[in-house]
Amino acid sequence: MWLKPEEVLLKNALKLWLMERSNDYFVLQRRRGYGEEGGGGLTGLLVGTLDSVLDSTAKVAPFRILHQTPDSQVYLSIACGANREEINKHWDWLEQNIMKTLSVFDSNEDITNFVQGKIRGLIAEEGKQSFAKEDDPEKFREALLKFEKYFGLPEQEKLVTYYSCSYWKGRVPCQGWLYLSTNFLSFYSFLLGSEIKLIISWDAISRLEKTSNVILTESIHVCSQGENHYFSMFLHINQTYLLMEQLANYAIRRLFDKETFDNDPILDDPLQITKRGLENRAHSEQFNAFFRLPKEETLKEVHECFLWVPFSHFNTHGKMCISENYICFASQDGNLCSVIIPLREVLAIDKTNDSSKSVIVSIKGKTAFRFSEVKEFEQLVAKLRLKCGAASTQYHDISTEVPISSDSVDPSDNTEVQSLTCQRECSKTVNTEALMTVFHPQNLETLNSKMLKEKMKEQSWNILFAECGRGVSMFRTKKTRDLVVRGIPETLRGELWMLFSGAVNDMAANPGYYAEVVEQSLGTCNLATEEIERDLRRSLPEHPAFQSDTGISALRRVLTAYAFRNPKIGYCQAMNILTSVLLLYAKEEEAFWLLVAVCERMLPDYFNRRIIGALVDQAVFEELIRDHLPQLTEHMTDMTFFSSVSLSWFLTLFISVLPIESAVNVVDCFFYDGIKAILQLGLAILDYNLDKLLACKDDAEAVTALNRFFDNVTNKDSPLPSSVQQGSNVSDEKSSHIRVDITDLIRESNEKYGNMRCEDIHSMRCRNRLYVIQTLEETTKQNVLRVVSQDVKLSLHELDELYVIFKKQLFFSYYWCLSSPVLKYHDPSLPYLEQYQIDCQQFRVLYHLLSPWAHSANRDSLALWTFRLLDENSDCLINFKEFSSAIDIMYNGSFTEKLKLLFKLHIPPAYTEVKSKDPSKCDELSKEELLYFSQLHVSKPAKEKEAESVKKSPEKGKGKVDIQAYLSQWQDELLKKEDNIKDLPRMNQSQFIQFSKTLYNLFHEDPDEESLYQAIAVVTSLLLRMEEVGRKLQSPQSSAKGFSSAVGASRGSSEGQTESHLEKEPFSLREDPQWSFAFEQILASLLNEPALVKFFEKPIDVKAKLENAKTSQLSSRTKM
Repeated sequence: MWLKPEEVLLKNALKLWLMERSNDYFVLQRRRGYGEEGGGGLTGLLVGTLDSVLDSTAKVAPFRILHQTPDSQVYLSIACGANREEINKHWDWLEQNIMKTLSVFDSNEDITNFVQGKIRGLIAEEGKQSFAKEDDPEKFREALLKFEKYFGLPEQEKLVTYYSCSYWKGRVPCQGWLYLSTNFLSFYSFLLGSEIKLIISWDAISRLEKTSNVILTESIHVCSQGENHYFSMFLHINQTYLLMEQLANYAIRRLFDKETFDNDPILDDPLQITKRGLENRAHSEQFNAFFRLPKEETLKEVHECFLWVPFSHFNTHGKMCISENYICFASQDGNLCSVIIPLREVLAIDKTNDSSKSVIVSIKGKTAFRFSEVKEFEQLVAKLRLKCGAASTQYHDISTEVPISSDSVDPSDNTEVQSLTCQRECSKTVNTEALMTVFHPQNLETLNSKMLKEKMKEQSWNILFAECGRGVSMFRTKKTRDLVVRGIPETLRGELWMLFSGAVNDMAANPGYYAEVVEQSLGTCNLATEEIERDLRRSLPEHPAFQSDTGISALRRVLTAYAFRNPKIGYCQAMNILTSVLLLYAKEEEAFWLLVAVCERMLPDYFNRRIIGALVDQAVFEELIRDHLPQLTEHMTDMTFFSSVSLSWFLTLFISVLPIESAVNVVDCFFYDGIKAILQLGLAILDYNLDKLLACKDDAEAVTALNRFFDNVTNKDSPLPSSVQQGSNVSDEKSSHIRVDITDLIRESNEKYGNMRCEDIHSMRCRNRLYVIQTLEETTKQNVLRVVSQDVKLSLHELDELYVIFKKQLFFSYYWCLSSPVLKYHDPSLPYLEQYQIDCQQFRVLYHLLSPWAHSANRDSLALWTFRLLDENSDCLINFKEFSSAIDIMYNGSFTEKLKLLFKLHIPPAYTEVKSKDPSKCDELSKEELLYFSQLHVSKPAKEKEAESVKKSPEKGKGKVDIQAYLSQWQDELLKKEDNIKDLPRMNQSQFIQFSKTLYNLFHEDPDEESLYQAIAVVTSLLLRMEEVGRKLQSPQSSAKGFSSAVGASRGSSEGQTESHLEKEPFSLREDPQWSFAFEQILASLLNEPALVKFFEKPIDVKAKLENAKTSQLSSRTKM
């Protein structure tokens, strides 16, 4: 590798370097201790330790080239190499291209300048694409060289960043370097002859957290496959941890959770990942989550500044964050004040002429925001004006509909008017009113105390609107939160839910979208729509709105439209309960966008097949219980109790457990604070019932206590009629229990647990996602092993090891092959056995690693035929059950079973004639040839294939599970097990010749090689004589004699001679199609030879074989 020229004092370096080659201008040196017997003694050890601890590769690589200026002690390092071959290549290039030119220069200075310029030019050319995105390209090149040298990973493995740190081996810290790449966490240390090399794949990590104890002040704990690793002494531990967290989650989602991560361009190309890119991504995610913006927004700029708050008459200090379509501001403590300004609302951007460096943003509704003390404010104004120009054209249709009115308190100002265009396009069937206004219009004539309180709440909000503005660009302050905690008035609920959830922005960006989706989804019939129909009448059945066709039809349209929009989620139970509450307070189109905000942003991954998001938040909840309610944790023997109880709390936002009039107050807080509100309330409920729960003897008693508590939660201020209220319908018998008001409960949850930060919850979610997904993967593995263990002789532990190797091989393909046509990403909706399948190329690698027959010269052909035999449904993929069945026969099969397997490999459908295009490679096959031969039998038309796949997998097809199909499939499998050797077809001549060759190849280099060759020669000639007698002289004798002479010549001869005989003689055999052998004949003949029986019944050390495969799996992948 060429290095940026740096000065080196040769006098000090001579003790560590030895001269190898030199000329007038260059010196090639070797590092002391490298390539010497015994490592160069004590000096070599010290040098190795220095190399590991120091940062520069120029000091680490075992070879280097220096440029020397005559009559000077100063030398310049210009190249280094990991081996002689690499450094000699550089030396030869210098001699051929530079040496001749240097003689024309007069002065030494000119020579040095020329060499420096040439080397810098080479580096610039080399790093044009690779390192341009890195902060320090030169240092990164050096780190990359070390990374490649130490770990030997394939070139496609992308190094993201590296850090100096200590790895704790027991109680001893080992100083070294941590390398973070797209698929691996790697560590290298070399201290006084002791080398530590660690490679952990991100997808194997089940726990990643920052910890501290007495010995380690702050360290990063990594748990992988039951082993704990601790890294400490980082310069920037938070930055390191954040990157590790991102890379681990990225790998987990890409490999295990593809259904939620399909639309991410970064995932599609791991080679594009950089440290800077990951940091920007983290900031954008945090920005979008805090301000509830669409996921597509990316944070472009952040400026520290002051925002003038008119109603408080002071400047608040904070950060202005700018994305493609929004200007946002948050004060330093986050809760004091925040503002969201969509560029579609902006009328003008101005700057002041005084020294305040102010930017003034004017929006519709005669409101202006003044940001002062903005650095480079003039450039910012120019940029924002450009953005607003683009935004105004983009939203032209909507903007023209919004009048500039001085009456900023008019409720129809923003959210309603923005969707005018959309509403005009909507079909007449779509409701344009919230169901609550239709079924419970407020009667102003009968004002009771509850209605008066409701009016007072409305008045409080109107005062806030007058101060802070109304609509999407209102100031959000502590007062806003206080009013939300008290409960939003019925008439404002829909508008404010839209505002706080960010759904208002989605709706404004997609005018007419809902009407289109409703129209397109009408009349569709699939599994989702069937489930929706089944659940429609179960959604708030006691509410009049959902006892009428109006409410039911609206609910059907919203759920069907969402299932059409997002088929990955489709429909999940609990969505109906949530949507029915949204429809009560929001118009139909608004309810749709609220559902989008909840499912896709606020509760990510909650409503997919495995409800991973809900499981993750439950794990977070358990962690919070351990922190805040330790006495409850001690009392409960099993923490899973909280998971089973709280699942419905998270999935339905407490709507399914609380009376409706109380649950809507929880939804108010959820839309303002996100998941934090649900976690806080969960803790407050457990805290309130702490004494009762501690007194409970079992889980059932605890569940009863909590249910009784929920029945007694009321909302004394709710203006809903008593016929709708659920809390008021509680029977008189329960009146002895203390009633709890929901407002008091929410207020208490804020006071006790309100100090939880959104950033901490996000970090806990990331940490627990790893654990949850690995737990689900472990369940999949256990289910697969349970099914497979019934059919094989391998022990459960051996099967476990084999499964790990099988899955790892599959993941290697996902790591580095971005677009494999056959391989499918993990699909958790498939049956357990079908979730992970390998193709022929991966099977070949595993065959080489695991098969006791892998030393055979034609091992590639054997691997191909075995794969074709196992691939019964001709989809060019095999699952773990099929794979383990073959391995089990090779390891534990009887003589007859092993021979039967070999026999089947040499007859169709497994057998196909294989010839490599490259004669120099003999029996080796290229990847393309292997895949071509493995697909030869796939020639069925697409429709037939589809029908067959439906037949084979009864879950596919109409979306219903066909029990009859499963029973017939099971029966077929049972019949297969009783496969009789008499049913095997006969083996023809060419197949028998290949079978004989395979046996010769298997015996090669065996201690009893000679006796085995003789035995096989005896068997082949015996078989030919039997066949000759059996055919009663119906075929020419010459061919039989020719074949027997070929075999006879092999007795006592080497394998090569035998094969040449087999090649030369059998042409006459091939002409006659009637020559064939039955399996029983071959078996009977081979049983007569003890040497052959002993060879096949030789015990195999399965444990050693599996261990060896695990250690060499990565290096074999690199070679392939």
